[in-house]
Amino acid sequence: MGKHDKRFDLYIRNSAEFAQPILKHIREVMHEACPEVEETMKWSFPHFDYQGVMASMGAYKAHATFGFWKGSLIVGSTEKSADAHGQFGRLTTVKDLPSKKVLTGYIKQAMMLNEAGVKVVKPVKTAAKKSTTAPKLPPAFAVALNANRKALDSFDAFSPSQRTEYSSWIADAKSDATRDRRLEQALEWIAEGKSRHWKYQK
Repeated sequence: MGKHDKRFDLYIRNSAEFAQPILKHIREVMHEACPEVEETMKWSFPHFDYQGVMASMGAYKAHATFGFWKGSLIVGSTEKSADAHGQFGRLTTVKDLPSKKVLTGYIKQAMMLNEAGVKVVKPVKTAAKKSTTAPKLPPAFAVALNANRKALDSFDAFSPSQRTEYSSWIADAKSDATRDRRLEQALEWIAEGKSRHWKYQK
């Protein structure tokens, strides 16, 4: 049987009025399509687990988001995915989501990928000159930052190299458990305005 988390109820109640029906709809379709799904909160955001993390959703002041952790293998890359976290862009109404039939199909695909233990292959790193532009954040890091306004403001004030140090540290984690520990530590340090290697700086 699946697992409902009371913190989901609180999160939805505290979300903007426009976002509540969106989050409720996603939750209902998720449980209907995957009866064994488990709800949990990670980095202050609702997540759906099934043999590993499967999807997450969130609400902001003017839009909501929803996405699969292996979305590139399910939905692929879309213009909407570049506009907000997840694969479906900035959601302001339930109609912004795919139909229930299509969404159910995506969930079934996500379940099969987790059952098969499929991993999303990271791009191979190659030597390159230091970039002066902001790095692309690992999805989990981006979600965690957006859930912590103080850390996000501090991170935005960092230099590109400082942001890269944190992004690389989290992206290089060999397991989900290691990544989660690093995320928790990173958010604490960033919120305090500390760089990744602050301990070694005079």
